[in-house]
Amino acid sequence: MEYRRTLDLAVPFAEAVTRTKDALAEQGFGILTEIDVQATLRQKRGVEMEPYLILGACAPDLAQQALEVDRGIGVLLPCNVVVSQAGSGSTVQVLDPQTMVSMTERPELQPMADEAGRRLDAALAALGS
Repeated sequence: MEYRRTLDLAVPFAEAVTRTKDALAEQGFGILTEIDVQATLRQKRGVEMEPYLILGACAPDLAQQALEVDRGIGVLLPCNVVVSQAGSGSTVQVLDPQTMVSMTERPELQPMADEAGRRLDAALAALGS
């Protein structure tokens, strides 16, 4: 099973970040965390790499439903979305929510994973258009 969904964009990194946040917001996702991996590795390890941002995206309604099924599901929340520079363009990757179901073997989580997947696919489709 593929654990992520990937979209390549022919736009600069900063524009990809803005567009990704907007597309996620349109689908009901808020950004809870933002990790600048490039800056962190530069500061902590003296390593240089391309711009690479991890967004912790959360759809509160779906998160609440999943937590009602399994309080431990919080270790798999929020849904990570990565925006990175790829040459002159950018790449956006999202965690496939079906991973939540397959890892936990909790079929009760299927409806939340299906809806999260639908919303993430819609966000990626909006980005690609």
